[in-house]
This record gives sequence, structure tokens and C-alpha cells, in this order.
Amino acid sequence: MITRRNLLQVTASEALLSGCTVGRAASAGPDPAMPPPAAGAPQTGGALKTGGTPTAVAPLPPLPPGLPDQIEHGPRTKQQLALTFHGQGDPALAESLLTAVERFGARVTVLAVGDWLDAYPQLAARVLAGGHELGNHTQTHGDIGSMDADAATAEIEGCARRLRELTGSPGRWFRASQARLTTPLVVSLAQKAGYPHLLAYDVDPLDYTDPGPEAVRSAVAAKAGPGSVVSLHFGHSGTVAALPGILDDLDRRGLRAVTTSELLT
Repeated sequence: MITRRNLLQVTASEALLSGCTVGRAASAGPDPAMPPPAAGAPQTGGALKTGGTPTAVAPLPPLPPGLPDQIEHGPRTKQQLALTFHGQGDPALAESLLTAVERFGARVTVLAVGDWLDAYPQLAARVLAGGHELGNHTQTHGDIGSMDADAATAEIEGCARRLRELTGSPGRWFRASQARLTTPLVVSLAQKAGYPHLLAYDVDPLDYTDPGPEAVRSAVAAKAGPGSVVSLHFGHSGTVAALPGILDDLDRRGLRAVTTSELLT
């Protein structure tokens, strides 16, 4: 008898092993840069460019007042959590992961690295077309907390510019690179660039160290609960293989994976 859990595990494994590739789309050239929104302004969707045909991106709901500068988790009173992914690495693995998420009816937040979007611009459309959320994870994923103001600004604004070129919006969220929480300088620079709140996390299964699918799944099961923001990564086959089990575990506990904006609103 095929159960939903077995079906999910099979389909994710098939997607991972199929060897499907996502070709590098040639960029049609950048649009004129839009000015960044004022700090504190709500981030709204723009026109998503897919083969030259704009596709509407729904406006995001406003965030509640009183959120901290660096958000580590959402309300603990909701049976929801946010699975967030660092957007970098093999595009075929990213496609496999998103497909597995969508088969389960879940939605995630992707914090994309700007030079990854430079190489694979079609993935911005792919993320948003699945109902997911797309944000900024710096331009090159360097150690932003150790940079001076000019270098850190270039990292934040470079990725924001690329997001605007591809989607019409810089996204609501900025996540600092190479640190869970970042420095006051980076916070202030991100806010100046139009990100009132930085997205941190409270659960880190260290999937980027490639400990194996069962270790990733077990770490999420042990640490994640209502309101959690879980840090995961594209580009790691173990994460793709672990995902059906993670989603199955959450389902059995009555927890639903939603975008960060949905979790907080």
C-alpha cells in the first residue's frame, strides 16, 4: 500500500536522481534600476519577468508593529513555522527541492545570493511561481559582518538591485551572510537599503555540512516547533533527500510550513 509518506519520499528521490538540469538562461540585460523603497515601507510585489511576459506578483500583507530589528522566530502560539533556504548552488537541486515542497502543499522563503541569480536568473521566476517568498542574502555571500560600510552596502544593494531587475521588488527580507545574527552596522545599512527587519533564525540543522539526510531530518524534528524559523540550504543533495521526511514529521505534529511573511502576519 502506498502511503502519502512513501509517495513523497519516492517522488523527491526521483526528482533528485533524474539528472534534470536547469539551463543557464541568458539575461536580456538589466532594466533601469528602481530606487530603493524607504526604510520601513512595506515590500510589495512587482512585475515578474518570465520570457518577456510580466506576471503579477501579489502584494505582501503588512507586518505587525513591534517586531525586532533581527527576527529569530515567529509567534509560538501558531501551529506554523517557516522553512527558509539560502539560495545558492546547483539549480537542478533547487528545482528538485521546490518541487518536493510543492507536492506537500508547503511554502518556503528563499534568501537568494545575488551572483547565483546572475548565473541562473530564471530561478527567481521559479521561486515566485510556486507561491514562495524571495529575499536578499547578499551579492556574493562573503562575511558581511567583518566588512566596512562601503563593502557591506555593496553586498546588500547589489543583490537588492538584481532582485528588482528580475521581479520588480527587492523582496521583504534581508538575511546577513555567514552569521545567524549580525552587527549593528549591517542592521543599519540593511534598513537604509529598505529592509526594516533582518531575517535570522532559531533552528540550524547544519545541513550545509552534509551530515546526511537522516541527521538533517532528526535535527529539525528535535529543535523546530511552533513559530520556528529554520535555516536550510539549496545546493545540498542531503537536504533534498531529507525534505519529504521533514515535512512528514511536521504534518504529524500538526505544524504547517508557510512563508515567513505568513508566519509573522
